[in-house]
Amino acid sequence: MNHTTLFEPISNTIKSLELKQISEDRKATLKPLIDYLNDKIKAKKPIRLNFICTHNSRRSHLSQVWAQTMAAYYNIQNVNCYSGGTEATAMFPKVGETLNKQGFKIIKLSEEENPVYSIKFSKNEPSIIAFSKQFSDEFNPASEFAAIMTCSSADSGCPFVLGSDKRIPITYEDPKVSDGTPQQTETYLNRSLQIATEMKFVFSSLE
Repeated sequence: MNHTTLFEPISNTIKSLELKQISEDRKATLKPLIDYLNDKIKAKKPIRLNFICTHNSRRSHLSQVWAQTMAAYYNIQNVNCYSGGTEATAMFPKVGETLNKQGFKIIKLSEEENPVYSIKFSKNEPSIIAFSKQFSDEFNPASEFAAIMTCSSADSGCPFVLGSDKRIPITYEDPKVSDGTPQQTETYLNRSLQIATEMKFVFSSLE
């Protein structure tokens, strides 16, 4: 398979990710997303993924960015990834800092309390536009998308996501637990790498 050219540090990270560290239980959690993607590809329909957590500040952004990056890396066409929350806050700065260390080029486009960021993973691919928003925000798709619940509170709090044609819980532990501790940088990096590894598994498993 020919891979889309990403910034070299990102490509190196992807190549280093070990899929064998994903447990069988976790693979079972990821399988509905793989099935959803394969169904859309076979039907030649556009793929829209909306990653949802409570505040759209950490896990949902990491998931959106890595899913879009892996779709490009594996040349899966017509994939657009989004993120949202049950409420809007701001993308937590440590998320951008973590992605920047992993090779993403991040530009802060605005300075308000909820800044807008441009996140690039390749010279030739469009930037991901990142900011905190409700999952139903006009920036996000209104229908024909998969709602991927990245936190247990959003999963339990949103039993139904209006407009979604599938709802898939793939939850992650919140790196926020490390905020203000000496472990913060390592915790955010590990969560980013976990999400990257699982998105690599998903997109490399497509038929």
